[in-house]
Amino acid sequence: MDQSRETQEEKRAFFNTLHTLRQRWREGTFGEILDDWRWIFSYSKRYKRAILFYTVLGVLSTVLSLVASIAGKEVIDIITGYETSRLGFMIAIMLGSAVFSLTFGSIISRITAKLNIDIHNDIQADIFDQIIDVDWKSISAYSSGDLLNRFNSDVGTVSKNAISWLPSIVIAIFNFILTFGVIWHYSKVMSLIAFASAPVMLLLSKFLIRKQRDYAKKVKETGSAMMGFEVETFYHFDTIKSFGIMKTYGKKLRDWQQKMRSITLDYNLFAIKTNILLTILGMIVQYAAFGYSLFLLWGHQITYGTMTLFLQQRARLSSAFNSVIGIIPSFLTSSVSAHRIRELIELPREQHMAESRELEMLDRDGLEVHMEGVDFSYVEDKHVITSSFFRASPGEIVALVGPSGEGKTTMIRLILGLIHPDAGTAFLRSSDGTKVEMNADCRGLFSYVPQGNAVLSGTIAENLRMVRENATDEELIQALKTACAWEFVSKMPQGLNSPVGERGRGLSEGQAQRIAIARAVLRDAPILLLDEATSALDVATERQVLRSIVQRHPNKTCIVTTHRPTVLNLCQRVYRVVDTRVTELSEEESSRMAMDF
Repeated sequence: MDQSRETQEEKRAFFNTLHTLRQRWREGTFGEILDDWRWIFSYSKRYKRAILFYTVLGVLSTVLSLVASIAGKEVIDIITGYETSRLGFMIAIMLGSAVFSLTFGSIISRITAKLNIDIHNDIQADIFDQIIDVDWKSISAYSSGDLLNRFNSDVGTVSKNAISWLPSIVIAIFNFILTFGVIWHYSKVMSLIAFASAPVMLLLSKFLIRKQRDYAKKVKETGSAMMGFEVETFYHFDTIKSFGIMKTYGKKLRDWQQKMRSITLDYNLFAIKTNILLTILGMIVQYAAFGYSLFLLWGHQITYGTMTLFLQQRARLSSAFNSVIGIIPSFLTSSVSAHRIRELIELPREQHMAESRELEMLDRDGLEVHMEGVDFSYVEDKHVITSSFFRASPGEIVALVGPSGEGKTTMIRLILGLIHPDAGTAFLRSSDGTKVEMNADCRGLFSYVPQGNAVLSGTIAENLRMVRENATDEELIQALKTACAWEFVSKMPQGLNSPVGERGRGLSEGQAQRIAIARAVLRDAPILLLDEATSALDVATERQVLRSIVQRHPNKTCIVTTHRPTVLNLCQRVYRVVDTRVTELSEEESSRMAMDF
């Protein structure tokens, strides 16, 4: 019964796909499907020899399986007719064909597994590299859950079918034609009976397509929303626990489960009703074939062996037909997944400029950060930064102050070249006057400590060596001392090799911030960006960290964003971000702001 249900599901999927393909053709979007598959085949062609070998083995396995069936028919005829002279030979052919077919099938399974793993890794690695290089503003339009779904589920769907689709359709069609030909050879009427369910399925397809599409859409939409809830919940796990609202979120999860349960059960009831209808249809065809075989046997028009072959090959023909029609839904499913992946990799790329390498040769004397007349908006006609100027020079600590949400982090993104001005320019300048606009290749000149907890799971040493893999333990310790972190790290049971959990679990917020600052110091880039990176430190420690950095790295350009101007007395220049404008404060204004605080 389960196998019959799977068969009917495959048939419904086939006709659903035909409807979709016809609709795409009418809408003029069929070419998109071909484009998606051309993209898939760009990976498949790397394995063309293996695919050819896979196809040949599949064809041979099909032939040997059919030979074994015909040999079995002959064995039955020999035994029922008491003609034992060819019995041993036929049994040998039957067993030999079965063994060879089993061997080839096992080899195919092994090859398929290897190819699927290789192509999955190839596609996923390529997609990862391309997503990482996508323009920040473009990729931020996608939720984390959606990106993960595309990166894992859609890549898995594509990799699974990229290798097997072409060989599968060749083998399935060959199997169908060969099996149909054998039945046709013995009885034309029997071959037509065996194929009788197809026209009826075509008549039922319109109703089945509409209902299945509606249910599938509901399941997909609910599943996506539920996944988004799960990703967001686990990301904000600490916040949920801190507020003591675990039961509230537990209730929300059960509400989503109930919605999914209701939709799934409705779909299941529809599938059961449909399965009953299609199973009855299959039984009618099966009994018609059985009855016609008995009629021929009663009239001595066929032998017992031929009757067995008829019934066996009728089931084989049905299976081959299902294999053929089952390929087309996977063809469309892979196209949809490929299209979703291509949406990501076809997003605008980050800007890269070869001129940035010139600055790497000139950074010993430090680099200046400049912005001149910069406008920027995330949404059109809604400015976040307007007509703003900014400068930070080597040996300086320059502060960006202002209320939260006024644009300080946007300024950091502009400096890092993650986003680009709508008007004006943002650039780096060396001591000899060489200027390069902010772009992705400039980031090697920055050490960056972002807002929040930037410590990853692993040891403290592994967290630091993210930016310099070959750094010695002595260099790690020196960076920790500069960040005022060595005092507590040295007291940990395993010192540098002490493990920390995801998002710095096991460390206090202040300790995690100092580890992140030490990592930035270890990189020893000419420009240091601290985006609210000392917010979890007390005032004395904050001042000590900044003084230590300046004293040990006198040519470093240090830019600090903060909403609490406690370090303004250490800064050579202070900029305020308010009402979309970035303006430099006078020394008197800076001093007054520090005193007011």
